[in-house]
Amino acid sequence: MGRLFWKFFLCILLTQLTATIAIGGAFWLRDQARQKATPALDSGPPAAIALDAAAATLRHGGEAALRALLGEMRRPQMFVLDAARRDLLGRAVPAELLKEAERQLGSAEQRGSEGNSWRGARRLVAPDGAQYVAFVSRQPGRPAGARGGPDPLVPALDPGARRRIGQTVVIGAAVVASLLFAALLAWYFSRPIRALRSAFEAAAAGDLAPRFGRATKGGDELSDLGRDFDRMSGRLRALMDGQRRLLHDVSHELRSPLARMQAAVGLAHQQPDKIGSMLERVERECNRMDKLVGELLTLSRLEALPDALRREPVDLTELADSIVADARFEAAQLDVRDGRAPVNATRILIEAEGRVGVTGDPDLLWSALENVVRNAAKHGAQGGIVTVALRLEAGQARIDVLDRGPGIPQEDLAAVFQPFFRAGASRTGVDGHGLGLAIAQRVVQAHGGEIVARNRGDGGLQVTITLPQA
Repeated sequence: MGRLFWKFFLCILLTQLTATIAIGGAFWLRDQARQKATPALDSGPPAAIALDAAAATLRHGGEAALRALLGEMRRPQMFVLDAARRDLLGRAVPAELLKEAERQLGSAEQRGSEGNSWRGARRLVAPDGAQYVAFVSRQPGRPAGARGGPDPLVPALDPGARRRIGQTVVIGAAVVASLLFAALLAWYFSRPIRALRSAFEAAAAGDLAPRFGRATKGGDELSDLGRDFDRMSGRLRALMDGQRRLLHDVSHELRSPLARMQAAVGLAHQQPDKIGSMLERVERECNRMDKLVGELLTLSRLEALPDALRREPVDLTELADSIVADARFEAAQLDVRDGRAPVNATRILIEAEGRVGVTGDPDLLWSALENVVRNAAKHGAQGGIVTVALRLEAGQARIDVLDRGPGIPQEDLAAVFQPFFRAGASRTGVDGHGLGLAIAQRVVQAHGGEIVARNRGDGGLQVTITLPQA
């Protein structure tokens, strides 16, 4: 058991003990107040019977017979006082009893009666006319009107002792119950916290495996905290795997142009007459590396600060017009360099239903749409048609980029937006780093939109971008 368990245990135990003591003290104070407020005279049927017997004995046998009766009487305890307020047996009479007896007798005389047999005091008259005051004292711990004597099979105990024993038993049972309840509750609270601690220690050591998903089935906040930790560790594990994969891919992508640059420099040393073409080769590889580094910086910025974007009105129709114009020019230049006539160049069309406006970062939106359009122009069938369609649909700005290329294998559609993924690059022979669609996805998600890719039924690929309308 850890320190937290004992803290929970002691706090709960002290709370229970405090409550037990407070309740017990309240009952004790109530009993004390009740004992002080209740008269000490017994006014029940046994007291009335004893007073009747004393009256009859005094009337027929005189004071001597009454004294003999008092000497033999054990229960109830009756006092008989003469005119000088002395007990016939010479016993000490509590002043409170005498005061209460005189009060009751005075009240009965004011009502014009000789006393009620159900009261605790009575005036007795002897044959010679002498008057006596008789009253019965209530037995401690016995309610007024109680019948019967002590059980002969049970040892006689002082009523106060019996009350103290009962209170002790009750308090002891409450303490034991408090111990059990406090231990159970402390264990219930500390168990998931100990599990969390071990999970944090494992995570600090590099083990990010889930630990609470199947082990904790409760619905309380601590169980939810454990499952949240599983989600956090899963996310961290995915990020770390992605970073390792990204580092591997970047190393691979940079190694190829560096190797080609080294080969070009070596050939320039061996064949000085070809130094011009070798310098052009080095320049192309430098430009390729510069483009790769720029795309990586853009991707890193989007992943690190997805919310730190400019927010201003952007006309997607105007943006698409500019991108399509640039893509047409580049497609024509590629065809000329490859020895094809411009007339066979891939045609890029734009279809827009009026102005389509959104709010966002114009530079990043330009980069996202440009990457998608360039990807379609590069991978689309030569001489085919690439269509860029814009429209408003259910409060969303929608952009569809459609081509007539070979499409993407169905099993690769889910991975097409991952960095450095190039579906079918070996088949088409198109150069690239596989970062364009990854950047496009990050940009669209940062603007609260969605981008999906699907194969067209009649051949080709369709990339759909939806963004919240301005």
